[in-house]
Amino acid sequence: MSKKSKVISSKAKRKTAIARAHIRKGSGKVAVNSKPLASYDNEFSRMEMGTPLMIGEKALGKGFAGTLDIEVDVKGGGFMGRAEAVKTAIAKALVAWTGSDKLKDAYLQYDRNLLVDDVRRKEPKKPMGRGARKKRQKSYR
Repeated sequence: MSKKSKVISSKAKRKTAIARAHIRKGSGKVAVNSKPLASYDNEFSRMEMGTPLMIGEKALGKGFAGTLDIEVDVKGGGFMGRAEAVKTAIAKALVAWTGSDKLKDAYLQYDRNLLVDDVRRKEPKKPMGRGARKKRQKSYR
């Protein structure tokens, strides 16, 4: 009889991007869409995705994430919406895995959006205008 390992899953949204993170015991690998986090081209989005791991190491000590494998599947949105959705999904999963109030407080002190989805969406364009709010000016008297 095989022993099932503990797996924690969480999901997060940012604009139109949806990320699902799965954490299990392992060797410290972090993969986003089956691609290692270190191999992402955009440095800023790579740093954004790694933020929960850095804060977790400061709050709980070194080697905190070295025993966990994190797999994230993300789809929809642009590269920054995806990065922020991944960041939130990883943070939610780490808090659920550890059950630590110290980690949760560290995340909330750094940025509330690490644990709470950002629900803002793009406002739709209105008729008789160039965008959501912009209108053509009148110049008659």
